[in-house]
Amino acid sequence: MFDPVAKLKEYIRHASVSADPAYAEGMKGARECVGGLLRGIGFNVEYVPTAGHPVIVAKRGGDASWPHVIIYGHYDVQPPDPLDLWTTPPFEPVEKNGRLHGRGTADNKGPLMAHLAGVGRLLESDPTLPLRITFVIEGEEEVGSKNFNSFLREHREKLAGADFVFLSDTGIPNANQMVITVGLRGMVCFEIELSNARMDLHSGMHGGVLLNPIQGLAELCASLHTPDGRVNIPGFYNEVIDVEPWEREELTTLGLKEKDYAEFLGIGQFYVPPGYTPFEAIRFLPTLEFNGFGGGYQGEGSKTVIPSKARVKISCRLVPNQTPDKMKAIIFQAIRERTPKGLKLKITDQHDAVPYVVVPPGRSNTPAEQSPVLARAFRATDKAVAEVWGRPALYLREGGSVGLIADLKRELNLDAIMLGLFLPEDNLHAPNESFNLAVMQKGIETVQRVLHNLARG
Repeated sequence: MFDPVAKLKEYIRHASVSADPAYAEGMKGARECVGGLLRGIGFNVEYVPTAGHPVIVAKRGGDASWPHVIIYGHYDVQPPDPLDLWTTPPFEPVEKNGRLHGRGTADNKGPLMAHLAGVGRLLESDPTLPLRITFVIEGEEEVGSKNFNSFLREHREKLAGADFVFLSDTGIPNANQMVITVGLRGMVCFEIELSNARMDLHSGMHGGVLLNPIQGLAELCASLHTPDGRVNIPGFYNEVIDVEPWEREELTTLGLKEKDYAEFLGIGQFYVPPGYTPFEAIRFLPTLEFNGFGGGYQGEGSKTVIPSKARVKISCRLVPNQTPDKMKAIIFQAIRERTPKGLKLKITDQHDAVPYVVVPPGRSNTPAEQSPVLARAFRATDKAVAEVWGRPALYLREGGSVGLIADLKRELNLDAIMLGLFLPEDNLHAPNESFNLAVMQKGIETVQRVLHNLARG
């Protein structure tokens, strides 16, 4: 069996940034690194081409009566910028104080390594394990999994007969409490551009006689929220379903403190719609957020112009029952109606994701129909977590989006068991990303026991 920490360091050194073609060699290296590990533990490995980066599909076959689990991961990472904020080189892993530092350590190379090592150890100790396993590891999660739907439709036969999806691309609140994520918010991303004159204008000669696109865009953006933090768009909350009591109880069990979390984030206070704690709002409510705002001169010093254009990037997180198409229709209508007169509006629709939720057995008064193998897998997970972590798992929704989970549900009718492994302090998508190696070791043991419990009962 390979050393998972040593292999994770090797994996991190491949700068696999999917968003930037300059990192093509790093993408190839990361792909081959994972493929080599999978071959080493006995899997048949294939790199399936897509319009973008290939998907790794690795299989361990077996009798059709055996359970069949798909283990998902991604080998791409976020860009490392801004580089000057890193205290260690982003693609040269550094181990210190029980953590491994480097881009991709927590998202998703470390958690994926826990699955690779867990499966490797299990098969080494039990070579006749009655379990079919298919790894599906894509290279475009960090750019919206834009070719994953096509992969699912065109290569359905490669995943035929699967019972559920097992993955770790979600978080836990601390190093001692396992959380199984049972819900993910969806997403809508778009950009607004407002324009006026054909070119930038001299502010002394034209100021005060035409509407500055930056001013118009600021007024438009300000209209999209109410003072109490709610999104100010008619119908925005119409499809939001009530939170079940068991979900609030699970969240309360964590004992999270607003003051402590505010201090961790470095903020003075939370800005939450009435009736919700911040911990509830990030799981149960939809949002509209401004991700970038610009126009005119952005360099050092001053340049007295009225810009011809101004732009804002917006993302909305969606909750179950809200679909991207339905939400874009009402959001775009409100934007068109509120665009100041005299300005030209351009909306650029970007990527989106559908919300996802699964109800674990015994957690709801109105349980959804589930396959027997999925229910068995949840029980296997409960048992493994209690053994490894010394306390029961909590079942919570998460505020983030993993759009391909809903894609797998829609295309293949597969639900997911999402084993959280990264921590709030891991700095996902930010400089100085790191991964807690003790959590990785517990993750390896948990994966090994979940799959053993599922296969051997």
